[in-house]
Amino acid sequence: MKIVCATLNAKYIHTNLAIRYLKAYVQPQFDVDIAEYTIKDPAMSIVTDLYQKKPDVIGFSCYIWNIEETIKVCNMLKKINPHITIVVGGPEVSYDVREWLETIDAFDFIVIGEGEETFKQLLIQLSGTRNFHAVHGLAFREEGKIIINPQRNKLNLADIPSPFRFAEDIPHLAKRVAYIETSRGCPFSCQFCLSSIEVGVRYFDREKIKEDIRYLMKHGARTIKFVDRTFNISRSYAMEMFRFLIDEHVPGTVFQFEITADIMRPEVIEFLNKEAPPGLFRFEIGVQSTNDEVNRLVMRKQNFEKLTRTVTMVKQGRKIAQHLDLIAGLPEEDYTSFRKTFNDVFALRPEELQLGFLKMLRGTGLRLRASEYGYVFMDHAPYEVLKNNVLSFDDITRIKQVEDVLEKYWNAHRMDETIDYLVTHVFPTPFDFFQAFGTYWDEQGWARIGHQLEDLFRRLYAFLQSKQIEQVPTIEALMKYDYLKNQKHKPRKPWWEEKATKEERTAIYRQLLERPIVLGEAFAALELEEKELFKHTVMEIIPIDIGHYLKTKEVQNTKTVMVAYFDPIQLKTAIFSAPFSLFAQPTKK
Repeated sequence: MKIVCATLNAKYIHTNLAIRYLKAYVQPQFDVDIAEYTIKDPAMSIVTDLYQKKPDVIGFSCYIWNIEETIKVCNMLKKINPHITIVVGGPEVSYDVREWLETIDAFDFIVIGEGEETFKQLLIQLSGTRNFHAVHGLAFREEGKIIINPQRNKLNLADIPSPFRFAEDIPHLAKRVAYIETSRGCPFSCQFCLSSIEVGVRYFDREKIKEDIRYLMKHGARTIKFVDRTFNISRSYAMEMFRFLIDEHVPGTVFQFEITADIMRPEVIEFLNKEAPPGLFRFEIGVQSTNDEVNRLVMRKQNFEKLTRTVTMVKQGRKIAQHLDLIAGLPEEDYTSFRKTFNDVFALRPEELQLGFLKMLRGTGLRLRASEYGYVFMDHAPYEVLKNNVLSFDDITRIKQVEDVLEKYWNAHRMDETIDYLVTHVFPTPFDFFQAFGTYWDEQGWARIGHQLEDLFRRLYAFLQSKQIEQVPTIEALMKYDYLKNQKHKPRKPWWEEKATKEERTAIYRQLLERPIVLGEAFAALELEEKELFKHTVMEIIPIDIGHYLKTKEVQNTKTVMVAYFDPIQLKTAIFSAPFSLFAQPTKK
């Protein structure tokens, strides 16, 4: 038999771990080709590529992000060659199995739950006596009837071979995210999450995991993401793995983890702050809601005070970037409550704050109890909530406006100083800023068009002017600082209109050539000649002392010269500043 295991990833840089487990598990009895595409690829292109492989069996790994496109591909394949056996598995099709077989004729078999052994037994039957009743965890049709066999017992993870030792993967490791799991299952029971269905946590062999990580790093993997639902549920295990990764990592490698922040002990964080190289680790933390009653309704245990302690300690260590998640649409969390949740979490100033919307996943407790809370949600994946008994569709639309500008203006870190000033000194709360700006953004039609970097600055500036905010001169100065600080090369045309006269600029540059020390020793040490000064710097006159503000967060209304130097060798930018009054003095010769 010619066997292909395929999937449609959300992005090219992603890799699918599941189909590699299947390939590794059925070897050497069966040889499997891996075929990965993305949901952006045309269905016809995917079908053409798969058809040209001349498969007898194709197995698809299915998730909420790819199921609709996968169905299109399966239907087309069946029309072209009805004799191809199509097997689907994964979290999206492991629930409501009867419904899937009733509605999607192209699905011949569904592998339910943990798939390695079930898939292997199915292949044995397909190549032999075809007694599919003997395969636990398998669903299929027989003489017009739907047969759903009992699920099999959980596998011993120590018996599962490594999914990483395939030569064809090696050329791609440096360009894609490598996913790895050290455990399966989750100790928690959050009713919106599929992980709550499997009871208990099982671990892979630690030494095998370490060997896999060594192998991945040796062959060029630079981003390795652990898919464990709660990496730090066992403190001793987490500490052992952290120590191993610190000791043996290849420089430039980044490891990402999903952690439960409120159970992380201070001594673990102190260890990481002391021992971990900057940038080696990245934490993803699901907060979802800070409303205790909401968390109780979804059976989610969370101590926000301890979570805050963890996030704050990690941030103070300046070693580990943190990505925090929120979910809008949880039971009894209305717009006002979600506003508070957002502000509670934004106060921690995470490097990234993801604002997601509840998805009523098949098999979850919350989907089964949807009518209890008046949920209305999409019929098709991703089953996103449209409204419930306390959150109207209008409310959800407004929150989506927040999501749009949050992603562009906070998570992208284009204007950190500006946004921090706006949410601290100008608007009542962070949520109020993002909501007001997001609504304005939507009203202007900007959500439907693309944006250059300079456009993002101009559009924020237009919004602030529309609100007639009195601090606009200060904000504009901070925006200029943020814009220049985040450039690697001297910009050809900044987003603002020049305000200094040609005579002022010429006079300032002349004095910088004669007395570079006016901008400090670091600037003087550059020893810039006239050509370099004009070629590699941008000078702006702003109404605040930017140096004082960056140190103290206090605004001093002092006319200031700000100079950005763009290092052409290191591709780094340095900002220097000095009071304008120093330049107004006669030059001594």
